[in-house]
Amino acid sequence: AWTRALSRSVEAALGAGSLPLAAGGDHSLSLGSVDGAMRHCARDGRPLFVLWLDAHADFNTPETSPSGNVHGMPLAALCGEPGFPSLFAEPVPAPLPPANVHLFGLRSIDAGERALVTARRVGVTDMRTIDEFGVVAPLRRVLDRVARDGAHLHVSLDVDFLDPSIAPGVGTTVPGGATFREAHLIMEMLHDSGLVRSLDVVELNPFLDERGRSARVLVELVASLFGRRILDRPAPAIEAVSSDPAGRR
Repeated sequence: AWTRALSRSVEAALGAGSLPLAAGGDHSLSLGSVDGAMRHCARDGRPLFVLWLDAHADFNTPETSPSGNVHGMPLAALCGEPGFPSLFAEPVPAPLPPANVHLFGLRSIDAGERALVTARRVGVTDMRTIDEFGVVAPLRRVLDRVARDGAHLHVSLDVDFLDPSIAPGVGTTVPGGATFREAHLIMEMLHDSGLVRSLDVVELNPFLDERGRSARVLVELVASLFGRRILDRPAPAIEAVSSDPAGRR
C-alpha cells in the first residue's frame, strides 16, 4: 500500500510538471518512486533511464538474497524478475528494461545478484572504473545515452554511495566509496545536463550519524544537483584587442 501511494504521488507530481524528490528510509522506497516515473513515461511514450548511485546493486530476488531484506531487491522487482508478490497497482506497467539501469559506484555485490546483473546486461560503473578513469568520462557516457534516447532520467542516491568517512549515518557502510568532491562533481554534471526529472535520496539513518554530518553532506549534494555551486564564477568580460602595431585598442 505504501509503494502504491508513493507511486501515485510521484506520477501526479510529474504530470503537473514538477520534479519529485522522494526522501526517506531504505532503498525499497524506489519501488514506489520509480514505478510512478515508469507510469508517467508510459503515458508520455518516453523511455525511462535509472541512474543508481549506490555501493550495492540491489538486484537480489527472494531466492538469491542472503538476508531477505527488501531494500536489497528493488531493482530486480522493477525489472520484472520472478519471485515478487503483487507490489504495484493495477494495471502493472511493463518492467523496467535492465539495459536502462546503470549502477554507479558499485563495490559490494552478492553472488546471486552478480549473476543476474551480468545476465541482464545492466550497466555498471564500479569503483575500480572510477579509480582508473574518474567520474567524468563514465558519467558523460551515461548522460550522452540518456540525451540521445530522449529519456526521462531518474536518479536514485543512496548515502552509502559515499565513503563512510564522509557519511557514516547508514546501516550498510562499505569502505572505499566516492569522495566529497567526486560526489559534488557528479551532482554538478547532472545539473548541467538538464536531464534529471525525478530523484530519490535514501538510506540516511540519523541514529547512526555523527552530529548530523551525513545529513549535511546530503543537503549539500542535493543543492548541487539543483544548481548551487561551491563557487559562482561570473563569465569573464571579453575585451577585443586590435592588431594595431602602435598598441591602440
